[in-house]
Amino acid sequence: MDDKIPARLRASDGDRERVAETIQAAGSEGRLTLEEVEERLRAVYAVRYTDELGELTSDLPRPTPARPRGGGWPLTRAALREHPALRVHLGIVAVLATLLIVRWAIGGALFFWPAMPLFWLFISLVLHARVRAFRRRPGAPVPY
Repeated sequence: MDDKIPARLRASDGDRERVAETIQAAGSEGRLTLEEVEERLRAVYAVRYTDELGELTSDLPRPTPARPRGGGWPLTRAALREHPALRVHLGIVAVLATLLIVRWAIGGALFFWPAMPLFWLFISLVLHARVRAFRRRPGAPVPY
């Protein structure tokens, strides 16, 4: 048995599916006519080697990776490192939370009344981080 790596690698079903998705996306964007899409898809599923797959999409733009929309936690260590205003906001929230809890403990109230102010302080911090994250990405819509 020869231990050399073959010059041409056989295409897998996953390789063919990725190229087929690129071709279908180009067709839905209007870059290819319906006949061109059908012709290229027939060729995709008849291809044996990976270098032949590249020829079918060489005239098409590369698909852009999808950005996560709106998801994700905006208040991360990276966000705190990037935006000094968030660190200041976090410090203010921490000081106010401490003062409210100490006041509650000293006052001897039967219910935990600082829960509502703490909730709104936390919400303001998360929204601040969210707005900062939107400003960082150029072309992103304003989060109204």
